[in-house]
Amino acid sequence: MASLFWRGLIILPLLFVYVNGEHFLYPKRHTGKAELAGYKGPDSLAVDGGGFYSGPLIADDDGSTADGNAGGTTEVKVENLGKADGDNTNGSANSVESTQVAAKNGIGNGNIVEAKTTFKGSWELFVENAGVSAMHLILLPKINQALMFDATVWKISKMKLPGPPCRRVEGTTKEDCYVHSILMDVETGKIRPLRLNYDTWCSSGALDINGRLVSTGGYNNGSDTVRILDLCDTCGWEEYPGALGNGRWYATQVTLGDGRFMVFGGRDFPTYEFVPPQGQKNTLKDVIDFNFLVETHDPVENNLYPFVYLSTDGNVFIFANNRSVLLNPNTQTIIHEFPVLPNGARNYPASGSACLLLIMLKPNEDRRVIPSEVLICGGASHDAYAKADLQRPKVFLPGNTDCARLDITKRNGKWKIINMPSARLLGDMVVLPTGDVLIVNGAKTGSAGWDDAREPNLNPVLYKFQTDGTGSKFTVLNPSNIPRMYHSSFALLPDAKILIAGSNTNPGYFDDALFPTEVRVEKFSPHYLDPNLAMFRQEIIVEKSNNQVKYGQKFTIQIRGNGEIDQQKLQVTVYSPPFVTHGISMNQRLIQLGIVEFNKNVAPNTNNIVLQAPMNGNIAPPGYYMLFVNYNGVPCRQSMWVQFLP
Repeated sequence: MASLFWRGLIILPLLFVYVNGEHFLYPKRHTGKAELAGYKGPDSLAVDGGGFYSGPLIADDDGSTADGNAGGTTEVKVENLGKADGDNTNGSANSVESTQVAAKNGIGNGNIVEAKTTFKGSWELFVENAGVSAMHLILLPKINQALMFDATVWKISKMKLPGPPCRRVEGTTKEDCYVHSILMDVETGKIRPLRLNYDTWCSSGALDINGRLVSTGGYNNGSDTVRILDLCDTCGWEEYPGALGNGRWYATQVTLGDGRFMVFGGRDFPTYEFVPPQGQKNTLKDVIDFNFLVETHDPVENNLYPFVYLSTDGNVFIFANNRSVLLNPNTQTIIHEFPVLPNGARNYPASGSACLLLIMLKPNEDRRVIPSEVLICGGASHDAYAKADLQRPKVFLPGNTDCARLDITKRNGKWKIINMPSARLLGDMVVLPTGDVLIVNGAKTGSAGWDDAREPNLNPVLYKFQTDGTGSKFTVLNPSNIPRMYHSSFALLPDAKILIAGSNTNPGYFDDALFPTEVRVEKFSPHYLDPNLAMFRQEIIVEKSNNQVKYGQKFTIQIRGNGEIDQQKLQVTVYSPPFVTHGISMNQRLIQLGIVEFNKNVAPNTNNIVLQAPMNGNIAPPGYYMLFVNYNGVPCRQSMWVQFLP
């Protein structure tokens, strides 16, 4: 009886919400999708997530922050670099000191060289009204447009459709004439609305080999839907309801080395399945039971939107609640479990964030195993949601202050734990073109859920991928003045700025809430965009560069800059744009390519870089990547889209 009581308390808040001044009863979840046999419910599970401790931890307290001004004072010696565009200073007037950071633990093929700066970043308001609050966000390849969408369940947004037809509200005769999905040009801010019929609330997605978005799941009539958005000026959503074998609400989608997709979990379905080809449908026979998601289910879940990443060895890393495993996708068996990560829960609704760290390749790569690490930061205690959402008055527990790093290619891998400068949950982790990580958005107390968090964490924090061992791993950067709480999102842009959007702690579009529904879109310029470092920004000459490459193939990129280039200060990375929602960045991936040759002065101030593509799809799943050339730790003026093919 006790378990039924608590189960009821969890479900009730989801049934009654207040929308536009009236009470609204959510319709029942999508019918016809039988729950998994053998799922016994939360009372059969351990409160701590069911984990067991199987190895040591390494703890390191690094909560220090580097003082510095908000401006761009730099300390560099510049050797014969001419003026940057629009720069009225000469090279000798800028004092920039380059630092060399050695790769540690055998990861990587050399050192990362970067210029020092005390610039703490800058913010700009890009769009005043995006029309929708960006619960989901992804940058689409080639067309450089950000796709943003929320959910259809509330039947409202900040933008009306330009004309008929309106969406027919399921089970009624009513129509919804509001926009719930847009494309935004990341240079001009121009918006093109897209029509949606099947609910995308808390869905998932990934880019396919041709750059199309393949999105899965959602709520109610969208829970078993697969939807596809192609890349063209007039393309709209193609929706395929009933394509999935289970409903997928709060599920995670991952791309495999052969380009196939798997989708894991979702509320009430501790299972996974392979996403069917376009136009085909899965049945219950295509659904695979995944007891790991049963074992990691707290009384208040804490294992939705699991962190899922393809490892460089072809296995799939899955983290849920406080436990993590490696799954062989071919045999569909768990081949390893890592030590439990202590100090609370990390997944929804505790909502920490995670990313796969920079994968570093050597020239003429021949290693059998390419090291790959994950970083997990923030989250909350196991009972944070119960205190904030179910208890009255609400209690907002402090969020976690730690980050944990693990090499997922090592069977004896151990979590290395380090403290952030402040607590954070509901945040996002952006893997920057240089390999460092920007931790942004979120709150300091509470949990995910409607009005369940407080104390916006307005300051982004920079996490250094590598250090020389003398400084802090973290630097606190300049704050935004817009709280970005529950349902915030981001996209890394071709000019290396960060698009920041979303934030909605309300079941609808509320302007008078403590944290109003946010439709403003910002851009953040990280530390490397210090104006005094502009001299280091290279230009990729796209028409002289290869942009479609097969695995293992050598290819050439041509760059133009100011003065002589020191090859030791060059870094070339490729970035896979993630599908971002709820603090999870599905398929975010950054790979440093090995530089095979560097041919200087093929034309005035122009150089050729000969690179080697990743050897296989386990390192870089097939599809489109943003290629960045970084010099002295400063990204190029615009990345170039490159497609990796089998």
